[in-house]
Amino acid sequence: MVASVPALYQTIFGTPLKWVAILAPLAVVLLISFCVGRITTAQARTAFFAFAAAVIGVSMASIFLVFAGTSIALAFVSAAAVFAGMSLWGYTTNIDLSRWSTFLMVGPIRVVIPSLVNLFVGSSTLQLVFSIAGVLMFTVLTARDTQRLESKYLAYAGTERAEKLAVMGALSLHLNLVDLFQLLLSLFDQREE
Repeated sequence: MVASVPALYQTIFGTPLKWVAILAPLAVVLLISFCVGRITTAQARTAFFAFAAAVIGVSMASIFLVFAGTSIALAFVSAAAVFAGMSLWGYTTNIDLSRWSTFLMVGPIRVVIPSLVNLFVGSSTLQLVFSIAGVLMFTVLTARDTQRLESKYLAYAGTERAEKLAVMGALSLHLNLVDLFQLLLSLFDQREE
């Protein structure tokens, strides 16, 4: 909706409000993570849905202004297929994926910080390398998060803690899907003319 209404996208992305749109997802994730222990399950669920629909929706609106519709569709279908496949594999495999936890927790930092530096350098080769590394990392992270959530949910089944774990798990997996989509979009990079 934001990308289709010129008054909205010009107000947001043509002013310093763009920084709010860019940084809001991180702020909301941190807020939900820190407050989940003190709020009810219903409040956590509402916060997640507001985050997924409104905050991510506004922050990702700019992609519809920059990228071609075919690139967006290809990236979305690819991200959904990879996400579904790896989540299913993580749920069904007997391989313990927790041994990758340390690498996968440091991995986003190893990809995000150099990518930010590359914004100033502007190397398309580095961007390609970081995008491929990020796709691989979030692919494995999806399987590991699914397996971790399954084991934690089973341990707390039937309790309010299990319901909050479900919300936090949905948040974690949602972020994996969004990151996977954005990285694939940068690989399929066809810009609007």
